[in-house]
Amino acid sequence: MDYKKHELKKGINIHIINTDKFKTNLLSVFLTIPIIKENVTKSALLPMVLRRGSKNMPNQEEISKHLEEMYGASFDCGVDKIGDDQVLKFYIEAVNNDFLPVKEDIFSKTIDSILNIVFNPLIENNAFKKEYLEIEKKNLKQIIEGKIDSKAAYAQDRCIEEMYKDKHYGIYKYGYTDYLEEITPENLYEYYKQLISECKIDIFVSGKLNDSDVLDLLNKNENIIKLNSRQAKYIINNGNNLDKKEEPSIVEEHMDINQGKLVMGLNIDDNSEKGKYIGLVYNGILGGLPTSKLFQNVREKASLAYTAGSSYIRQKNNILIKCGIEIENYDKAVEIIKQQIGDMKQGKFDDEDINNAKTSIVASIKFIPDEQDTLLTYYFGQELSEYKMKYEEYEDRINEVTKEDITDYAKKVSIHTIYFLRN
Repeated sequence: MDYKKHELKKGINIHIINTDKFKTNLLSVFLTIPIIKENVTKSALLPMVLRRGSKNMPNQEEISKHLEEMYGASFDCGVDKIGDDQVLKFYIEAVNNDFLPVKEDIFSKTIDSILNIVFNPLIENNAFKKEYLEIEKKNLKQIIEGKIDSKAAYAQDRCIEEMYKDKHYGIYKYGYTDYLEEITPENLYEYYKQLISECKIDIFVSGKLNDSDVLDLLNKNENIIKLNSRQAKYIINNGNNLDKKEEPSIVEEHMDINQGKLVMGLNIDDNSEKGKYIGLVYNGILGGLPTSKLFQNVREKASLAYTAGSSYIRQKNNILIKCGIEIENYDKAVEIIKQQIGDMKQGKFDDEDINNAKTSIVASIKFIPDEQDTLLTYYFGQELSEYKMKYEEYEDRINEVTKEDITDYAKKVSIHTIYFLRN
């Protein structure tokens, strides 16, 4: 496996992941911008509208027919929030030329297809097609209003929202229904043109490839040619910008539910590179595994939670503790969770805890080259941070973490926000 990055134009990069593990090529286009409340809803709408049709494939039937002619290639798109950035994602996966039953250049067609969908949209009277926009506004409204359907995910989003009030990371990636009414085919197209001219553009190509052929195809592509160089507007994610607190904020919200959802947002006062790797191991010991302190003490021993665990947000250097509990168990659950955090500060964990965490993390790292989309996610994540390394080096950094490192790190951990969703 070989990874190389090339600059097509300023602010526009091609990432080539050369691997013979797969019979398919995976092409992705990522458009990255800072997540801003006034624009987030428009940005979330764009992939939904663009997937409806391009200038030369004006509807979804034409796109589907075109993909089928490419031996059943698949297309997908969506929007994500990575740290303080909103990312519009587009994917096409198609069989590699070497595995076709007849000699044919599917790869060049794949590149043309995804670039046409993203950069050559269907436009009518200098605007997006009204019919498509109205359908997708309704679909997006359902997504935004439907976030409440999963109470666990809703509680997590609300905790982040409370932690990051008036900050980029507190914004919901799909936006807000209040902004939908004001979006028109005309102003969405104007916003699209602005976004395309300013955003960070990353094109990923994974598969059995010839680098010079890939670069040649892209440099000659009319959609790439018409793109301008830019000082790309995006945010390098290298830690949080939270205010320090003497006592955590406590937020309680009521809803018609049977099981309480407790989410505790932890802030870590360490934005160093080494801290990113220590944080993963710390989280594994605290709540990231079935052997973790939270799972064993909150769920198994005290029987206070149906679920108990934690996740590490690398881009923001936060940890979210998540528990599903009986409403009346709130105080006891919070007390025991605080005890586990305190025990970590005192080094009350052993070599087995450390080894369990490292083994799990290293296993996930070894899995990276086995899935094309995982490879893309790994390298794109590095693109949005200051820390760049091969995944083999990543494994070494995890194994270098010591008990002393974890104990020192634990002393920098504080509870920032406690969110409880109850009846």
